[in-house]
Parts: sequence; C-alpha cells; structure tokens
Amino acid sequence: MKHIFQEGNDPSAPVLLLLHGTGGTEHDLLSLAEIISPSSSVLSVRGNVLENGMPRFFRRLAEGIFDEADLKFRTTELNDFLDEAAVKYGFDRQNVVAVGYSNGANIAGSLLFHYADALQGAILHHPMVPLRGLALPDLTGKPIFIGAGTNDPICSAAETDELQSLLEGAGASVTVHWESFGHKLSASEVHQAAAWFKAAFQS
Repeated sequence: MKHIFQEGNDPSAPVLLLLHGTGGTEHDLLSLAEIISPSSSVLSVRGNVLENGMPRFFRRLAEGIFDEADLKFRTTELNDFLDEAAVKYGFDRQNVVAVGYSNGANIAGSLLFHYADALQGAILHHPMVPLRGLALPDLTGKPIFIGAGTNDPICSAAETDELQSLLEGAGASVTVHWESFGHKLSASEVHQAAAWFKAAFQS
C-alpha cells in the first residue's frame, strides 16, 4: 500500500495510523498527527481503491452503502500491511492508534470490528457503522474517540449512536464529541481529539 512513515522521537508513544477520507492521499492528515501526538511515529496510508479517480479504502455501491465483501477483503489487507510495516520499520505492532476521517474512519472501525488486537485505540472522525450483524471481538477497555456532527448529512446522529452502542457492547471505552459543522472536520474537533488522546495514552 502507498504510504509515508515518519519516525517519531518517542519510541514508547503510540504509532499513529493515518487514514484519509474519500479523494484524499497519505499526505492529508499529517498535520493532525502533529497536533494529536507530535512525538509519535506516523504511518499514513493511501487507500488502494479508486472511485472515479479518487482514492478510497474500500468500494461502495452508493453513498452510504458499502460493498461488504470488498470491505472485509480490504480490512484484512490493511491489517496484514500493518503487520508487515511493523517489521519493516521496527515499531511495536501492539501500540498503534488509528486516526481516520470519513472513509478512513470507516476502515479503522472495520479493523476494530474484525480484530481484537489490530489497534490499541482509535480516533474516528465522522465514521459510519462499517458492518451490521457481526459478532465483535472483545474490545474491553479499548479507548475510542468519535467526532460526530449533529447535522452530518452523510452520517446521521442515529448512526453515531448505533456505532457507539456496538463498540461499548464489545467493551470499548467510547467518547463521543458532537459538533454542528456537518461532515466537515473542524479544527475544534481535532483539538478535542488531541486532548482526549493525551488523557487516554499519555497520562
């Protein structure tokens, strides 16, 4: 998978896995990593799927309707890539926190839905429920931040509530931060995520 790896100056800090939104690239969220955890190593990945020339992490059939077979395949592909990257770059595979926006948040959510140990935690900006009817792994105590919009036209408040309920039902410790900027990722939401990260992983 196309990616950027930047080594941080604190090897004990969680490695940030950056996952862009539809049409983004591996460069899009680098500025978020600087705000969230400037001492962390960063692994920023570009989605392997193109939709009308726009990179994504998995195919969809229509707006809000995921190609579930492709989502499962791409989730496995990303998890395998993380295993390989940990060996290549020498970071702790058990100390990875995802930071995803929109489509990137959805594939991060799918990692959580499929693998108990894929991520140590996650910051999900405007995610949807990746899959329904799936028995989730044991996520006991896993810290997860969800940034959501009360007026998000792509991801309804009810969808956010459902995702929170599913994750908490698997034992995760979920914090939801609401704003009213639609599907936009605002600066204030990023700074809330940074404050949450500091409390969850650096206190």
